[in-house]
Amino acid sequence: MRIKNQQDFWSGIMFVLIGVGFALGATKYSMGTAARMGPGYFPFWLGTCLALLGAFVALGATSKKAEETKVERFDFPIMFILLGSVVLCGLLMNYLGVYISVFLLVFLSSFASHVFNWKVAAITALCLVLFVWAAFIKGLGLIFPLWPSFMG
Repeated sequence: MRIKNQQDFWSGIMFVLIGVGFALGATKYSMGTAARMGPGYFPFWLGTCLALLGAFVALGATSKKAEETKVERFDFPIMFILLGSVVLCGLLMNYLGVYISVFLLVFLSSFASHVFNWKVAAITALCLVLFVWAAFIKGLGLIFPLWPSFMG
């Protein structure tokens, strides 16, 4: 068995590990039945499906028809930009509100792109703020501070 597509193989292995982890973690909760689902039912089956999908992807990377690729060097600065923007959004949510925090999350994480364009980042951030407002505030009725706390 030869790995032809290293990207697919290692991403499949990652899916398998995460799926098995979720499925095993869900066994600590009551499963219930399909008609009366317990708190462990959905995460168990979601983890199982993710593990199966990962196994399918990893095995597909070893077939003769798979495109030959190599895994490139991991880009740590990009990872730190993405993780930092998510952490910053979480830390600033109560102080700056949902609108500004989500805008900053999208705009700052856009710096991780090799083809960064501030106009595209700003438009994307505004669209995501509108989506958050429509889906979570209006649609689901979740209660978040919408504007900065100093604005009242």
